[in-house]
Amino acid sequence: MINSGPEASRLLTELVERTGYPCTLTLMGLGALPAADPRFLGMVGMHGTYEANHAMHDCDVMLCVGARFDDRVTDGSTPSRPTRPRFISISIRPRSQERPGRRAGGRRLRKGLAAILQRWTEGKHQPDQKALGRWWSQIAQWQGRNCLAYERTDRIIKPQYAIERLYALTRERETFITTEVGQHLMWAAQHFKFEQPNHWMTSGGLGTMGYGLPAAMGVQIAYPEALVIDIAGEASILMNIQEMSTLCQYRLPVKIFILNNQYMGMVRQWQELNHGGRYSESYSEIAAGFRQAGRGLRRVRSAGEQGRRTRRRHPPHDRDPRPGHRRCRCRSSRELLPHDPLRGRA
Repeated sequence: MINSGPEASRLLTELVERTGYPCTLTLMGLGALPAADPRFLGMVGMHGTYEANHAMHDCDVMLCVGARFDDRVTDGSTPSRPTRPRFISISIRPRSQERPGRRAGGRRLRKGLAAILQRWTEGKHQPDQKALGRWWSQIAQWQGRNCLAYERTDRIIKPQYAIERLYALTRERETFITTEVGQHLMWAAQHFKFEQPNHWMTSGGLGTMGYGLPAAMGVQIAYPEALVIDIAGEASILMNIQEMSTLCQYRLPVKIFILNNQYMGMVRQWQELNHGGRYSESYSEIAAGFRQAGRGLRRVRSAGEQGRRTRRRHPPHDRDPRPGHRRCRCRSSRELLPHDPLRGRA
């Protein structure tokens, strides 16, 4: 969807507005529909929202536009859902997938969406408002779970809060977000609101630790006036940390936002959940090295939540041409629990 160009995202947004149907996005599709749209249910998948996963599982008809998702989102039957939904898929042709240089798949998505909109308009179709109202009432009950809520405290910085504050301080500027791989990736996807496509760069399911910093460099070169932030963990950033010298050499004002919980957080989490807390090679004292700022690299440190609200000597959207990093120390035992659409959070 995203790689089909901004026109495809515009057509998707128009389709959602005309029909009034709920919409969800995969991790790689964030931004295709503005996060502020009231019909957007959030991200779907293991770390998606409660309402998005239940809507995918319990719907009667699912229109899938250029996306792939795990079968656990839609497969299987339960007493409340004895049958599977009907699928309408606008996908990229297999032959196009074998040719990375071809854009036939993107044209296919745009033409498919345009054809649906044309048929909807010419036929003067209208949704069944009574049935749609019942469906939205059910969705509202799921949304009432407030599945992304977390306990607030002034003693420590919660990673979710750090991402929310980052969004609040940068939302007025054109901001591009890249990520590494780990818990910080999923927290960024859950709590940073993307209002337009092509502003969210992640390796997704490939799990490429070290992706974020080089990607941020490329985005900054392409958009020199934009704010580019690499949201990273203290482990993933080490994979390409030597590129900090490149940032300084070419004076690329990339901002690196490190959620430092002193562990390889995702590895530690699964060692704790599945292996009885028998940790192995998931902790490294190299995290202490982030207390030092390299030559030509501006460092800003965050205190607790209250301190983070008041200390703004160097906001992340300033015009300083130097690259910079903000180290946000978080609680090491914070879990990012997966979502089971049939049972709720694991």
